[in-house]
Parts: sequence; C-alpha cells; structure tokens
Amino acid sequence: MMEDAVKETGDGVILDLEISPGSKETSVRGYNRWRRRIEIKLSERAQKGKANEQLISFLSELFDVHSRNVEIMTGMTNSKKTVKISGKKASDILTVLKK
Repeated sequence: MMEDAVKETGDGVILDLEISPGSKETSVRGYNRWRRRIEIKLSERAQKGKANEQLISFLSELFDVHSRNVEIMTGMTNSKKTVKISGKKASDILTVLKK
C-alpha cells in the first residue's frame, strides 16, 4: 500500500522514496511493497548533487509547492531517501501519486 510510504506530520508530509537516477525519463514509477517506498525515476545521473536537485524540482512541480518546501531529510548520497513536503496533507500527496 502506497500509504505506508506517506506519513503526515504537523507541518507537512514525509515520503519514503527509492530513487533510480540515470533513467530515460523522470517519473513516479509506482510503489515497491517489499521496501515500502515510492519509486521515482530521474533522468539525471547521481553526480555532484544533480539527481537530488532534479528530485527537489520534480517533486515541487508534481505537488505544486515551492522548491524550498521540499527537503531531503535522509539519504543525500543514497538511492533510499526520506523527503519532507511542507504545507501539504497526506491525502493531497496520495491523490497526486495515484494518478
């Protein structure tokens, strides 16, 4: 269940993500039920923070928030990341992800 990777906090939503850099396109691929993470493909390679920059930009567009409202909390140098989206509710995030 995708809901397992989305946790609402007092001031936003925390997402558990699995990132695949260097893909053909940037997109939400789905949910990995074994790792309990939302899978996201990025076209940028994981070099010099480019994939992290693209992730922040992609999520800010996807969820219609300013990029400063997207924070990578853990996993800066890892494919498993925990990201916080400030100013949104879990229901808003899940609605977008399930489209």
